[in-house]
Amino acid sequence: MVLAGGEGKRLFPLTRDRAKPAVPFGGHYRLIDFVISNLVNAHFRRIVVLTQYKSHSLDRHLAQTWRLSPLLGSYVAPVPAQMRRGPHWYEGSADAVFQNLNLLSDEEPDHVIVFGADHIYRMDPRQMLDFHLEHEAGVTVAAIPIPIGEAHDFGVIDAGADGRIAGFLEKPADPPAMPGNPDLALASMGNYIFAADVLETSVQDDSGSQGSKHDMGANIIPALVDQGKAFVYDFATNEVPGQDEQEQGYWRDVGTIDAYYEASMDLVAFDPVFNFYNRQWPIFTWSASEPPTKFVHDTDGRRGQAIDSVIANGVVISGGSVRRSVVSPRVRVNSYAEVSDSVIFDGVDIGRGARIHGAIIDKNVDIPEGFEIGLDPEADSDRFTVSASGIVVIGKGDVLA
Repeated sequence: MVLAGGEGKRLFPLTRDRAKPAVPFGGHYRLIDFVISNLVNAHFRRIVVLTQYKSHSLDRHLAQTWRLSPLLGSYVAPVPAQMRRGPHWYEGSADAVFQNLNLLSDEEPDHVIVFGADHIYRMDPRQMLDFHLEHEAGVTVAAIPIPIGEAHDFGVIDAGADGRIAGFLEKPADPPAMPGNPDLALASMGNYIFAADVLETSVQDDSGSQGSKHDMGANIIPALVDQGKAFVYDFATNEVPGQDEQEQGYWRDVGTIDAYYEASMDLVAFDPVFNFYNRQWPIFTWSASEPPTKFVHDTDGRRGQAIDSVIANGVVISGGSVRRSVVSPRVRVNSYAEVSDSVIFDGVDIGRGARIHGAIIDKNVDIPEGFEIGLDPEADSDRFTVSASGIVVIGKGDVLA
């Protein structure tokens, strides 16, 4: 089960017209492609995606991209809120599972993987399942080691040396260290593996609990900790084929504009921490049929070029310059335009002489000739959404003048 129903308010305006897991990333991927690729690469190929808010873009992407062979019993199926308990939306991640317990009845699994849909990482979930089975756990929670000084912003796991969870603390002022390393703490990644009967009983019990948030992290996991059924899996030990040592343990929660931007900038480094080019554990997606990228004009001041950048198919850089940026399909950069340290979504047209720095520009925006974005903080804050660190965000189809 992939939980893909979140609103993603902190990613506004990128989530103004789409669900958070449908937000584009890295040129031509969507956020949801990462979790499904991890599952499919590990041969888990009966996948349901629980959707809710503004799901059309996400549903269409799943339909176009994730068509697995029914001959082998494989599928990726979007499941909208079915309102089985009455005319209301999911009240939390645990309620989403509860409202879809019929899916477990249909498949009768022994264990259920319940992963989030909006993180950037590579992981072999089969290794986590092996750990889960070895410890005969009711639930296994994936966690990533982080510096203990930063742990107060996360859900932190207090675990014994055997991996059994003793406590689950939400944003603790004094976070416990992970076993054997006083400098690190274990932060929950929001990825779980349950024994199917434990999951079913837990969400049923929670459904009738007054005052519950009906949330996996806030309610279900603490209840199973109290029962001694919860274990933690250290994501840093996960080894993915073709992955180098630098990337091992890489995980980014892109829940805010700044986090999304920082993860995007990871891609343009000379030696990127996250490597798209791992052929042994690929990140899959569907790409429209687009012509190759084209660079034209070669005179001083009017040279079509891209440096330290990720450029998708169908892009035309016509006498403009792109540096340290991620550029999606069907973008045109016209003569004398300059783009730097930015993320440009599909179908953007950047006019002659325009200058863009430190920005995220959503789909189908026309940048007028000579227009400037990201160079005047005061003017930008008056016209656009600006993140805490100063990243300027232009919404999908916004008209600039």
